[in-house]
Amino acid sequence: MKKSALRQSLNLGVVFGIVHVFCVLVGFNTLVGILLAKLVGVTTTGSTPATGALVAYGALLALWAGLLSARHQDSTDKRLLASTLTGLAMGLVAAALALVLLLLVKNKSSVRDYLTVLSLPFMKACLYKLTNAFGILANFATFFVGAVVGGLLSVLWNLPIANHIRQAISNGWKAATAWIKSGSPRANNIKKYIFFVLLFALVALLPLKWGSYWNYVMGTVGLYVILGLGLNIIVGLSGQLVLGYIAFFAIGAYTMALLNAPEPHHLMWGFWPALLLGIILAAISGLLIGLPIMRLRGDYLAIVTLGFGEIIRIMLKSDVLTTFTGGPRGIQDIHGPTLFGRAFNDIDYMYLIILAMLLAIYIYQRLQHSRSGRAWMAVREDETVARASGVDTGKYKLLALMIGAAFAGLAGGIYAARNQFTGPDEHALMASVNVLCLIIVGGMGNVPGTLLGAFTLKGLPEILREVENFRMLAFGALLVAMMILRPAGLIPSQRPTLTLPEEPQESTPPISAETSEEKKRGGVK
Repeated sequence: MKKSALRQSLNLGVVFGIVHVFCVLVGFNTLVGILLAKLVGVTTTGSTPATGALVAYGALLALWAGLLSARHQDSTDKRLLASTLTGLAMGLVAAALALVLLLLVKNKSSVRDYLTVLSLPFMKACLYKLTNAFGILANFATFFVGAVVGGLLSVLWNLPIANHIRQAISNGWKAATAWIKSGSPRANNIKKYIFFVLLFALVALLPLKWGSYWNYVMGTVGLYVILGLGLNIIVGLSGQLVLGYIAFFAIGAYTMALLNAPEPHHLMWGFWPALLLGIILAAISGLLIGLPIMRLRGDYLAIVTLGFGEIIRIMLKSDVLTTFTGGPRGIQDIHGPTLFGRAFNDIDYMYLIILAMLLAIYIYQRLQHSRSGRAWMAVREDETVARASGVDTGKYKLLALMIGAAFAGLAGGIYAARNQFTGPDEHALMASVNVLCLIIVGGMGNVPGTLLGAFTLKGLPEILREVENFRMLAFGALLVAMMILRPAGLIPSQRPTLTLPEEPQESTPPISAETSEEKKRGGVK
């Protein structure tokens, strides 16, 4: 093994050791430990997890380091040696940290004025509750053994039998994909429709079993799917970077609130007229904001739309408009829809959101494959070339803004009626960033990517509520990882292709030997 490879393995171990030190200083190791404990059904008391959960955190981190270290080697001996060196370096850094924590525990030193998470119970938990030299050795052994196990897994992964299994799985996947794509376009469409029917039949049955909390969570995911589809029309199809998209959502929500709540105006128009008017007003606002900014592109368009979103939020929060919009307190007791005189419950709202989501998906799909969709994609790729090709870029950009804003108005009206409340703080800039993040993470310009992105960014934080304090950190890390690993999103959209029919080849009569001989002599038959 070359010296450069040895140095690389040691450096990797030191880097991961420093990462572990940082995780301990900010308390991230306890967060991971609590999550691991909950995943296996172990109840935790207080803010520190069980010792086994912290050991699992350290072992997983070291396992990751061992896999990375052994991945770049080309033989079994080199993989094991590289992972061993990485584990040795990582274990020494972890042992040094454990020594410092042990000294602090022995002296009962309080360092919470500088590092708030380093309480005495926390430091004892990081020592695996071994307040002696065994705590240091236990930390070293956890990281060293974890890295070595990572090297062993890398060796097993590269065995011939593992390669055969991976090849068999890959061939099976390719065969299944080829079977799905085989057949005529009509047969493929039938297969796709059958899949979606079965999927949504399953989704329609789940609200009866989820309960109120999960109906609320998945309903929020569904509303963000509608928002993501609307923003996908603006950003993903027409290529207009809009950062104030949540303003259209606020217009739909406040239209529902002002027309269907006892305060401040007591109009009580009913849910359906208020929802329809909210969609129309959101679309008109998209037209009005789009008219003066049609010449703007890129960052300039993003800044102007960001300002529009902030203007709407500040106006809603202003004390001057308290008598009209409710001011900072928002509007409460918003009445929802009724069916045969019965008010909607959480299950009914879930079905309403599913129907709205299906309607949004249908409209999006029809628009994407229409003449307007092709014009939007031309504008997205190069607006100047699209204009030179005869595309009325201004008209189609305004159309994208209006339709995308109408989607947001639909989601906002349902959101306000379901929550029976809406306020200016619900329509802050972070909400627009959330919608933009979900289409970036899921994949711009396609429906499956929007579904996956909405579930990833709105469903998972509710499933893993322990990471609530690290949501911004998780967003940033996820976006950075996406830009490096999957720059087009988890499910990137594919360029539309057109397969031309094969032209029939004209059959030429065979030339007889006599005719060819006459041609050689210049004769004519």
